Order: sequence, then structure tokens, then C-alpha cells
Amino acid sequence: MAKRIRLGILTPSSNTNLEPLSQAIVSKLPHVSLHFSRFTVLKISLEEDALAQFQTEKILEAARLLADANVDVIGWSGTSSGWLGFQADEELCAAITAATGIPTATSVLALNKAVKALSVTELGLVTPYLDNVQAAIVKTYATIGVDCRKERHLGLSKNCTFAEVDEPTLDEMVADVAGRQVQAITTFCTNLRAAQRVDYWEREHGVIVLDTVATVIWDMLLQCQVDPSCVEGWGRLFQLKA
Repeated sequence: MAKRIRLGILTPSSNTNLEPLSQAIVSKLPHVSLHFSRFTVLKISLEEDALAQFQTEKILEAARLLADANVDVIGWSGTSSGWLGFQADEELCAAITAATGIPTATSVLALNKAVKALSVTELGLVTPYLDNVQAAIVKTYATIGVDCRKERHLGLSKNCTFAEVDEPTLDEMVADVAGRQVQAITTFCTNLRAAQRVDYWEREHGVIVLDTVATVIWDMLLQCQVDPSCVEGWGRLFQLKA
């Protein structure tokens, strides 16, 4: 019998999509279970109170609760280092492991691993975010030589409203970006109901789509030595072994 694998996932408090999507992604892996811990995130902006939501100590409190469940890895299913800078996730991972002794992953650092493995230098960017948040993400990705200027965003800031973006809207945004000849596309927000459309978008547009709900699960499975190709119907990412 395969060893039971417990994946611990840190979740923004107002997020209503990443948990059901994450559960669906691993639903065909009977020896893998997901466990969630929340911390307060209500809006995404560059205002001081919004940035303060991602202070390491607040997230550590949620991570310690996951550690009580003896999870094998702790993943931050969120995209905040897109505008805070990748070092924010790197420092968070180091702090969680120092506090709990448990390996870590994040949606964005996992996305970056996939981008590197695929040799992507032009990444289409689809988000629900504000203009200045989107611009910050584009600037952050430029620091690692990845051009995200072919993008679409919706100008939203309230986190709970991201979950209400419908499939036709996302279909149009992805189609638009895919039509601009990018090497890959990311749906960059873990409260978008997007991961379930990735397989369709890849078939329709012939371009790999890296959804940030999926990237952290892919990386956690790899860290736990679970073959990600066992996940079927959720896009080509899961055939990739970085």
C-alpha cells in the first residue's frame, strides 16, 4: 500500500475556489490528502493595509496549525510574491521550515520552476488585479528575464469578487493573450475558478497554461516523490518533472 501523503495548504481567508479545485486535482490519488489553514486576506492592492496582510508572522501562525497535522509539505497557495517580490516567498519558506521542520512550496516559486523547466521567456499574464498590481507583477517577472507584458486583467481588488469571475470571461481573456504568440500563459490568482479550464485552453490554443492553484500542488507532489503525471485532465504541467 502506498504511503499516505498529507499536503498542507495555506489559504487566504476570503478565498473560496482554491480548496475545491485543489481537492478535485488530487481526487484520483487515493493516498494523497489535503489539509488547509487560513489567514486573513480581504483585498489585493498596493495600499499599506493590504500589503500588511502578508506579514510572515501572521502566515506562520497558520503554518504551525498545519504542522500539528504532521503534513509532509506546506504550500502557500497564493500569488503575493508577484507584487511583493520573489524574495518574499523565499523568506516565508525559510521561516516556515525553521519554525516547523517541514519542507515548503508556493504557487509562485513553483510557477517559476515550471517556467524555467520549459525555457519560457515570454509568459502571458491573466489576472483579476488592479492596474498597479499588474504592473508590479510584470516588473517582478522582468527581474528573472521573463516578459509578461502580453497580459489581461480586470481591475478588481476585493478578494472575494475574484471567485465570481465566470468562465466566459476567462475564456475570452486567455484566448486574447494566446493570440499574441506567447510561449505559455499563467492564470495568476488562486481565487480564480480557472484550473478546471486549463486542459480545454491548451487544446484550443496550443499553448501550455500554468494555473497557480495547480502549480503549488504539482511542486508539493514532486517534493513528496509522487509522480505528478498521475494527475490527468488538469493540463500539461502535470506531465512535467522539473
